[in-house]
Amino acid sequence: MACCFNYKFVLNLCNFLFLICGLLLVVSGLYIFSDNKRILLSRLLAASSDRLSSLPQPLLFYIALGVAIAGFVATLAAVVGFWASCLHTYCFLTIYFLSVVVLLLTESVLCLAITLWPHCLGISLDETQMVRSLQSNYGVPGQEQFTNAVDLAQVRFGCCGMRSSLDYDTSLWRLQGYGQRNWPVPLSCCVLENADHSVAYLDPKPANESMCQSLERLSYERERHTESCLPHLDNWYREQYSIFLGASLILALIEFCVLLAIIMSCTGLASQRALLRKPVQEVRTQKVKSRQTLIENIYEPDVELRENSSHSADGIYLGPASRHVSSEDFKELYIKPRDLYKQHNLRPSPASRPTQMRNYLV
Repeated sequence: MACCFNYKFVLNLCNFLFLICGLLLVVSGLYIFSDNKRILLSRLLAASSDRLSSLPQPLLFYIALGVAIAGFVATLAAVVGFWASCLHTYCFLTIYFLSVVVLLLTESVLCLAITLWPHCLGISLDETQMVRSLQSNYGVPGQEQFTNAVDLAQVRFGCCGMRSSLDYDTSLWRLQGYGQRNWPVPLSCCVLENADHSVAYLDPKPANESMCQSLERLSYERERHTESCLPHLDNWYREQYSIFLGASLILALIEFCVLLAIIMSCTGLASQRALLRKPVQEVRTQKVKSRQTLIENIYEPDVELRENSSHSADGIYLGPASRHVSSEDFKELYIKPRDLYKQHNLRPSPASRPTQMRNYLV
């Protein structure tokens, strides 16, 4: 019983940690939903993929949704785990085990896909593809989300263009005149006087617009960002990926502990049932042995008599005492009196037969 109690304690402890992880996942998903800048910036991660770029929302929006759903499922699984621990039956332990295995496998597949095959998910930061996406989508009507994401990246990281500010020279934004014709770069490439504002990327105000939009390098060098945005985006992606991977590893470790606790609990349950069945089997064995002994005594062909019995039932001396009586005499002593009682509808007293036997033996 002590081992069973220890198994339940370990299982409940793992369930509690698993419940905390599930709640943290739900909170993390809601937090990502509330971080509009982070979600908007993730739009650039899928810029080179036609499938992901055609989605109505950025990639991180769906990741946040998946994290929240995974946290909700993990919380429900932890509740089922507490229920299974209380009932302590194979059925609920099996359901809990399978649900944790499904979560673990799904999480492992996603982590492996993001780590080894990000191109399969449409996540790519190839320089050529990113420059092409910038030149064909920035400032184009219907691509406001992509345009805002590029402006956010340029204001946040202090950069201009995916490779350099020259990326805008052959972009549709400049060739088609979607912006000011005399602007070589967007205003978000300039050094802003309202850079500290949270929505500065939506309404950029350059500190010196004329110098920023100058064509001479010596003139715009101090008023325009000249760094490439692609390395900053790559570092930002790695940072988000590290957070996601670290949280996934912690959750996977706790899930492994839960699986081990379930296996230990099943082992303890089997041991407990074996201990409970052992006394019952011993009692049944004793009953069977006693019945066999009784049957052997009843159907024994000869009954041993006392050695000093040397007289018959009429008091006549019969010589040396015979040590055994045949089965015929046994029938006369027990079976015939029983038949007489049945004929007269009488019930013999419990002590009648032993008395007859004693009289006969004496």
